[in-house]
Amino acid sequence: MTAPDGMNSPNPQGRRKGRWSYPEIERLRRMYGFKTEVQIAQELNRTVQSVRRMVGKVFEGEPVVGPWTAKEVRKLKSYLGAADFDVIARILRRPANEIERKVIQLKGEVQQRAWTSADLQILKRYYGTRATEDVSLILGRPADRIEEKAKELCLAKDKGYQRRAGSGTPVKMPRWQAEEVEELKRLYPEQDNLSIADHLNRTVKSVVSKAHDLGLRKSSVRLRDMGRQNVRARYDKTPHDDREMEA
Repeated sequence: MTAPDGMNSPNPQGRRKGRWSYPEIERLRRMYGFKTEVQIAQELNRTVQSVRRMVGKVFEGEPVVGPWTAKEVRKLKSYLGAADFDVIARILRRPANEIERKVIQLKGEVQQRAWTSADLQILKRYYGTRATEDVSLILGRPADRIEEKAKELCLAKDKGYQRRAGSGTPVKMPRWQAEEVEELKRLYPEQDNLSIADHLNRTVKSVVSKAHDLGLRKSSVRLRDMGRQNVRARYDKTPHDDREMEA
């Protein structure tokens, strides 16, 4: 199933052929479920048929039976809204109807709870690219509370998500004015992105994107603070493993 990179060579159509290398297989494993087979084929420079054959090999194995482990539940949540039940079933090696039953169970566990710093990081990670109903299951909180907190944090759905969801023309942020750009330059090195977004009445994504375009960087002091915040979040008592550092 595997071979050194040198065993791969491009075919006349420009696609790689031959045995898959270890790095290719690991990339496939990481991407599958989050990207389509066509996207994976393009990134790996393989044919879709080759990707499908390797998916069958990578995720083959004895079906998993018995009670769900906490690790399985976390993995299931990470795929909600990104992959359909059949794909998740293949990854977790559980029947699709069992995946569906577990999702129904997760819906019954949704309740209002206090927010932890780790939960907020997870919300920032998933809100822009997943349906609010899926984020609700991932965090175990009501959808209206998810929307309320997202608004408070100036989060917004990504344009890519809006197109996939068929929500019409994405809402565009107004053009950056010269005085806003100067204010962003002044604040960005020392302030957190959420505070800047609140101050400029923009989304965090808009702030991060504009800062990237301008080549702005956080100061060493701010980076140290961010590191300490992420360490604290890592040790919060939370059922989730997913974390995301401030952009």
